[in-house]
Amino acid sequence: MLQFQQNGIVELFAVALFLSATAAEAIERRPVDIWSDGTRMSGDLFLPDGFGDGEDRPAILMTHGWGGVRSHLNGSYATKFSLADFVVLTFDYRGWADSDSRLVVIGEQPAPNAEGMVTVQARAIREVVDPVDQTRDILSALDFLSGEPGVDISRIGIWGTSYSGGHVIYIGAIDDRVAAIVSQVGYHGVGVTPARKQFARQRAIDKARGVIDPIPQGIDVVPHFKGTPDLAHMRDYRPIDYAAAVTAPTLIIDVSEEELFDRKANGRAVFEIIEANAEANYKTYQGKHYDIYYRHYRAASTLALEWFKMHLLPK
Repeated sequence: MLQFQQNGIVELFAVALFLSATAAEAIERRPVDIWSDGTRMSGDLFLPDGFGDGEDRPAILMTHGWGGVRSHLNGSYATKFSLADFVVLTFDYRGWADSDSRLVVIGEQPAPNAEGMVTVQARAIREVVDPVDQTRDILSALDFLSGEPGVDISRIGIWGTSYSGGHVIYIGAIDDRVAAIVSQVGYHGVGVTPARKQFARQRAIDKARGVIDPIPQGIDVVPHFKGTPDLAHMRDYRPIDYAAAVTAPTLIIDVSEEELFDRKANGRAVFEIIEANAEANYKTYQGKHYDIYYRHYRAASTLALEWFKMHLLPK
């Protein structure tokens, strides 16, 4: 459940100072549009030096956590990974940053004309944290990356942090294009109390019956976290239930004093399931959730990079 606070953003972007300015100039950063369920998402494609020379390159798809946007990744992780000869794709989920909004019609929907067109009033859905939409958006980004000329589709890795640390386990389980996984301080759906589940079930009932907006905005806000959680969709979302289907090499990175959820019941448990079927590694750094982005950024990002090099670069 990742939220970059203002001073944290400054610290994270300061990490880019560790990178050689000369080396970074060798990377081409290209803005791209990615379509997901009819909604345009904004992305950035990082192309390493020499890309397009006829040799297909391995690629890494980066996904952010709760309240995170791609700008948090671009100046640090994405640049670092691309400098190591990877094509890297970052993107913003629908309704976040400069990605377009999903639209919900206000009032009665008119009949379409002969061309199938309608004119309506619609509400723009912004900054909703919905695992159903987000995992669909990740798959759309993976589709986009798979269609990029010069990308070796047999060597695509996926990196996710915090709330999307669970997403990448789910995606790795259902999509055989994923050749390597890094899940960092990930929440995997374990720890929701029965009372919270019942509350989420009532939210689903109220949505279906029109008692509340079909896409919640501004309700059930979590203090200090950006965005509105769609509790009805979060209720039964458990990436851990898919871990046994993961066959791609998987690195799980956690922090020892994780305060947002039980890391042993989430990341550690997922690792123990995956290692029965695939190569897996589990690494814990000292500290709390956000320490992974600041205090341990260099070590954790280097560990992730080495994992991708080991499993995606030619031997």
